[in-house]
Amino acid sequence: MSAIFFSINVKVHNHHSTKHITDQLFHSFRSPKVFSSLYSMTQTTPNHTQTVSGWAALDSSAKIVPYTFKRRENGVNDVTIEIYYCGICHTDIHHAKDDWGITMYPVVPGHEITGVITKVGSDVKGFKLGDRVGVGCLAATCLECELCKNDEENYCDKLALTYNGIFWDGSITYGGYSKMLVADYRYVVHIPDSLPLDATAPLLCAGITVFSPMKDHGLVTSAPKNVGIVGLGGLGHVAVKFAKAFGHHVTVISTSPSKESEAKERLGAHDFIVSTNPEQMQAATRTFDFILDTVSGVHSLAPLLELLKVKGTLFIVGAPEKPFELPSFPLIFGKRSVKGGIIGGIKETQEMLDFCGKHNILSDIELTTPDKINESLERLVKNDVRYRFVIDIAGKSAK
Repeated sequence: MSAIFFSINVKVHNHHSTKHITDQLFHSFRSPKVFSSLYSMTQTTPNHTQTVSGWAALDSSAKIVPYTFKRRENGVNDVTIEIYYCGICHTDIHHAKDDWGITMYPVVPGHEITGVITKVGSDVKGFKLGDRVGVGCLAATCLECELCKNDEENYCDKLALTYNGIFWDGSITYGGYSKMLVADYRYVVHIPDSLPLDATAPLLCAGITVFSPMKDHGLVTSAPKNVGIVGLGGLGHVAVKFAKAFGHHVTVISTSPSKESEAKERLGAHDFIVSTNPEQMQAATRTFDFILDTVSGVHSLAPLLELLKVKGTLFIVGAPEKPFELPSFPLIFGKRSVKGGIIGGIKETQEMLDFCGKHNILSDIELTTPDKINESLERLVKNDVRYRFVIDIAGKSAK
């Protein structure tokens, strides 16, 4: 799961102003009652006239049940998408359970959405009926700040997420566990014809989460580097594929010795380090140019920092439940950097998908069906999936 900062923009009508509430994952200090009151204010608008079938968690029991709700009419800047597939992200579990105290029930999860356009607004550019498209984590941003203008709208402090966010019109956003979606075209991407819609869906979150930091550090076009990937899960397995496609020497760093054959034989990693093996870790000291840490479980950064060369970078995209302890000596004696990031902008996401189309990079998935969402979520909690669940919303896999 990516380390996403959730921003919720709430229109306070009696003051004719907008209050911006930002909650960091795992560290929300806001009362759930605040969000409950907001829900009663902003669930829909008069423009929400389209009845949609979906699946939602109604309370913190996190059970996903069939749910009928309203979506807005297709506006001038909107496209309507028939949803074919939606990936299941670990974030969906946290929202369903209200682990972060920010869930506005009922919540319709899903931010790894693929499907086909069925309606196009009059001002939409670059999209037409029948286009194969995807929608990731972003539903809206301010479009005016420096970050938005520089194609880094994923860091806009007024972003609205695809679900459990507040859209421009004040309505709550509902995600891809549903039959259709109305989306502003500026937050929609094209899916290359060479990519299947099912295995592409997780790339809209997991894929861009690992692609973006690699591009940011020049790994897409640089000479071969020594790259480490910490964790071999939903994020890590895609990261291995990208790093290999970029031409780098790729090492998977894991606590699980049993994953070595999978890392090397199935995914093509060049080397494998068991992070609990002192001899292997010592042998790899100061050998990595870049390490991407995808692990969401609590773990120490100190051993990973020692693996970096002087001026090397440890980039974090996982979000452990407890804060990291950051030791100073491995940093100052190695001029090393520790950074973090979330997903990517729309332009970068399209670039990532185009690269995947040229190099046949897909997420390894297990298809599931709407009636088995709860079972899939339970298995995901146990890490019982290789490597991402994708819901067959439209029943296309049976055809």
